[in-house]
Amino acid sequence: MRILLRSLDRSPLGQVELADGDRPIRAKTDLGHDVILDWEAAHDDDGHLRRCPACGSADLYRHRRVPQITGFILVLVLAMTLASILGLVSGLSFLIAIAIIILIDVCILVLSPESLECYRCRTSIRNIRIAAYHQKWNRERDRTVNSGN
Repeated sequence: MRILLRSLDRSPLGQVELADGDRPIRAKTDLGHDVILDWEAAHDDDGHLRRCPACGSADLYRHRRVPQITGFILVLVLAMTLASILGLVSGLSFLIAIAIIILIDVCILVLSPESLECYRCRTSIRNIRIAAYHQKWNRERDRTVNSGN
């Protein structure tokens, strides 16, 4: 499990790598910050994370991370489309190549891993099993949770 920790004001504290089942109360991030993690009520009966170990909030949502290669593929497809529009390159094989690149990118996006994010502090927990009851980000819930900040 990798935890990208943030403080309550959402400033980054660094990341911590933990082995499966490892639940240290105190951890040192890669940026040198000492953090206290609250694991006491963080897991449900099935072992899924239900509370943020950084701030203790029960308001978590699932988030699909966009792979870095997606930006490169987007620029490549735009450049290829521009070349086609300007008439520099044309033909059915070129359009098939663009379609294949777009299809590969969509597959990468669909298969990219999800992480859990905390509404309150925006701490991100990666490389874990996510319970089915965690929903995707919701603007109204975000506004409700953070109305006191």
